[in-house]
Amino acid sequence: MNAVSSSQVKITDVVLRDGHQSLIATRLRTEDMLPACAKLDAIGYHSLEVWGGATFDACVRFLKEDPWERLRAFKEAMPNTPLQMLLRGQNLLGYRHYADDVVERFVARSADNGVDVFRVFDALNDLRNLETAMRAVKASGKHAQGTICYTVSPVHTLAMYVDQAKRLVDMGADSIAIKDMAGLLTPYATSELVAALVEAVDVPVHLHAHATSGLAPLCHLKAVEAGCRHIDTCISAFAGGTSHPSTESMVAAFQGTEYDSGLDLEALKDIGDYFRGVRQKYAAFESEFTREDVSVQINQVPGGMMSNLANQLKEQNALSKIRDVFDEIPRVRADLGYPPLVTPTSQIVGTQAVMNVLTGERYKTITNEVKRYLQGGYGHPPAAVDADVRRQAIGNSPVEEGRPADRLSPEMTRLTKEVGELADSEEDVLTFAMFPELGRDYLQGRRDGTLVTEPIPAAAGDANRPVTEGVPTEFVIDVHGESYEVQITGVGGNSGGKRQVYLTLDGMPEEVVFEAKDAFVGGETSGRARASQPGHVTTSMPGNIVDVLVAEGDRVEEGQAVLITEAMKMETEVQARVAGTVEAVHVAKGDRVTPGEVLVEIA
Repeated sequence: MNAVSSSQVKITDVVLRDGHQSLIATRLRTEDMLPACAKLDAIGYHSLEVWGGATFDACVRFLKEDPWERLRAFKEAMPNTPLQMLLRGQNLLGYRHYADDVVERFVARSADNGVDVFRVFDALNDLRNLETAMRAVKASGKHAQGTICYTVSPVHTLAMYVDQAKRLVDMGADSIAIKDMAGLLTPYATSELVAALVEAVDVPVHLHAHATSGLAPLCHLKAVEAGCRHIDTCISAFAGGTSHPSTESMVAAFQGTEYDSGLDLEALKDIGDYFRGVRQKYAAFESEFTREDVSVQINQVPGGMMSNLANQLKEQNALSKIRDVFDEIPRVRADLGYPPLVTPTSQIVGTQAVMNVLTGERYKTITNEVKRYLQGGYGHPPAAVDADVRRQAIGNSPVEEGRPADRLSPEMTRLTKEVGELADSEEDVLTFAMFPELGRDYLQGRRDGTLVTEPIPAAAGDANRPVTEGVPTEFVIDVHGESYEVQITGVGGNSGGKRQVYLTLDGMPEEVVFEAKDAFVGGETSGRARASQPGHVTTSMPGNIVDVLVAEGDRVEEGQAVLITEAMKMETEVQARVAGTVEAVHVAKGDRVTPGEVLVEIA
């Protein structure tokens, strides 16, 4: 059915978005991308992926860049090439569903600021969550690409994927994308899936496959032979491993054949050389867990998730536990009804797996996002969820069956009022909508002129770059004849006297007090006592206080939420272990907390 006018392969390069998201935790700064844009624009790509995914979050959270300004800068620098973004359907770029009016305005402003192609997906493949975004893209006059998130489970079948593609075309999709975010496709499975989709729909089929397992180049080859004419690649400097097949390699593979892309290898090599130099600057964000690893066929962790998970565990001083987390992820995924692992479900599943591992007890602590998921807040899980886990998370609360956004009232007016004079434009309001606390802090800092870009930490062995505050230093120490590898994050000043540090033994931070003899790197001590009584409320993971739910004098019940913390972009309730009266609250919104500290006292 799908008449192909040309056998030529057309390429979308992802170096400006998914390449660095997958390999260096989305830390690439605009200033290091713009010098290559003129050359990228001259190549003749089908499109360049430049926005969406975690880039919006990283711009605001770490880089202190305006993501809208980045998009406008790209459009100005690359006027001849369609710019593409990844949009999470009703989730947009955040971690919850937004009301329809927010989705409509976000798409409209993204189109006005430079996005030409919208790759729209839903983490659960619940197509109800794509309806509003797809309509909005069509209303903007831009290209709407309906996306199927590929995964492997007892319920994900070829027939299911073909049905989804047909329904996406009925919604108005101008093309269909197969999104293999974890690198789970095999060459012959790719051939079968692509052939079925090409036969079923009259729009182009695109393949987006991460190279995590090492099979993606072979998958691209089989896809093209089966009728796919659009593939995603990444310039070689940011290719391979948990990223994508190399642009140069795929261009060379098809050169001289009926599928020849027509792209200039010499010009591509120049771009690769530039980004190879840029990547060295960000060496501190590299991780051994972003290399090619066929075990992804077992744990199914996507490239971007693996890179960010490793970086987040490092921030929690728990990187040594990452293999345990990878083992736990498939178990959590099965408990939750086999959701594809793509944002936000990758974060939901991944963070819960981290909680299960670090607390030493499965589902002892359950994130608010998992609770929302189990209540139907993200849509229908692909398969039935574990009844015991659901009961433990939400008790007998009802499960919503309808489209989640149908329960949301219009939000733009409220959001505009809440952000107030900090917003200079509708784009600022939408930034605040995506990440309220983070967005407000960013906009306030911009207004006050106090924004400070996250320093690029020194890479191992780089003696010419200063030590960055908060980055753990690794040592080997001998204790009672036993050798331990430890990480130390300092807490204290440069003067002598007693100082606290956190020694990471076996992945969990433990506070140690020692006598400082010389200068010591660190910040201020929290001064909080150590939890020793049932009424002492503490946290099981390092994180930040998002909200304080009680005040001194309040009566609380056992199991009642008293604080909300955020770790790894997921929120968790901290609950009282006993009933009683709140005698003291030792934290405020925004405070950094670590396990074992007394945060609230209940008597």
